[in-house]
Amino acid sequence: MKAVAIITARGGSKRIPRKNIREFNGKPIIAYSIEAAIESGMFDEVMVSTDDEEIAEISRKYGAKVPFMRSEKTSSDTATTADVLLEVFEEYEKRGMTFDYACCLYPTAPFVTEAKVKDAFEKLVESGADSIVPLTEFSYPPQRGLFIDDAGKVKMLHPEYATTRSQDLQKQYHECGQFYIFKVDEFKIQQDTTMENSIPYIIDQVATQDIDNESDWVLAELKYNFLKDRNLL
Repeated sequence: MKAVAIITARGGSKRIPRKNIREFNGKPIIAYSIEAAIESGMFDEVMVSTDDEEIAEISRKYGAKVPFMRSEKTSSDTATTADVLLEVFEEYEKRGMTFDYACCLYPTAPFVTEAKVKDAFEKLVESGADSIVPLTEFSYPPQRGLFIDDAGKVKMLHPEYATTRSQDLQKQYHECGQFYIFKVDEFKIQQDTTMENSIPYIIDQVATQDIDNESDWVLAELKYNFLKDRNLL
């Protein structure tokens, strides 16, 4: 069984410039994903897919390989994660290398640890599923969500749940945006990291944070330091 870890890190981040290599608690944020993949011991290859020479240099410094640069097509704003991953597999195949499993890690995921990656990988293999997807529970029931209509009035998205107790509503989850682990052959068919035969990997809300703007970045550092001070990372 051969496995590859792929960290997807293009250079053109817009909302937070140079986000993928910005310093997060003392080192480039991409280093956390690289180190988690390497230290998990689960991968024959840990690589970074990037179009940016500075990102490539920093990635190599922290132990990842950059065997080829990402194409212009998969570096655009419209390119999907699936596009990037398919290109990576194609480039490896040109070099005579194939993999049974792959892990796609995002470069701005400092809460990913070697223990989580190893545990999730082992759960996937034991289950026989096609992929494992990290999820966290919504902090508030989406069924009780509100919106503002064209007249500026507050409305319920699902008024049928207006009098339903929160504890009686079905739990709902969202992806954490940290990593996905999957069977490569199935991914090539379905071209999606969340497949028909996917299993969940539940992560506590404190240990996850989307980082799309400066406020998110501050929250991520606060959460990270909270967990680190309590030896929970």
